[in-house]
Amino acid sequence: MKLLLVADEESPYLWDYYQPGRLSGIDCILSCGDLKQEYLEFLVTMSGRPLYYVHGNHDKGYVDFPPEGCECADDDVITIGGLRVLGLGGCIRYNPGPYQYTEKEMQKRINAVRRKIKKAGGVDVVITHAPPRGYGDAPDNAHLGFQAFLPLMDEYRPQYLIHGHVHQSYGHQLPRTCQYGSTTVMNAVGWHILEIEPGPAPEKTGFWQKLRAKKAKCP
Repeated sequence: MKLLLVADEESPYLWDYYQPGRLSGIDCILSCGDLKQEYLEFLVTMSGRPLYYVHGNHDKGYVDFPPEGCECADDDVITIGGLRVLGLGGCIRYNPGPYQYTEKEMQKRINAVRRKIKKAGGVDVVITHAPPRGYGDAPDNAHLGFQAFLPLMDEYRPQYLIHGHVHQSYGHQLPRTCQYGSTTVMNAVGWHILEIEPGPAPEKTGFWQKLRAKKAKCP
């Protein structure tokens, strides 16, 4: 399955200077937030493929005008051709703006979606706006990652956790991908193509496996 990942920065290549055929072969589009509604509407129209999104902290306009033809995956598990995708948008709370959460609030959201994960038989991909704490985040208050994502990956072992929020163009010199246990953490800012196949339902991990996973830090 070929996924188009987008987040935070609208690509002139895919929008202003789009040419027919550039989205050929795409099976699905996943947006990790902070993109104009018009951009997502353009991508879903030109590709003819489903687009699922989570909210970024700058997506206030989605409240009254959500992108047409697109589906919100926040707090849900979407199955696409057998691929199980969990959506948990928003970032760490740093001001009174929308789509911002404390650690406790994010943990509550994760707890609330566990039944859906169980019903789906696990999760292959988690799409978020903010990264996990210590894996692709930045030290300033607005770009810290969520600690709550670490035990989520320990328990369900998704193949990927895909996020946005941390722009390399802002001076954050971080790799696009890093590893947390068996999960690849990927920064989708801009756009990226990912080819992936659905995985089997994961087995529960024990204490020592979780401990080893937590020691796998990004370079």
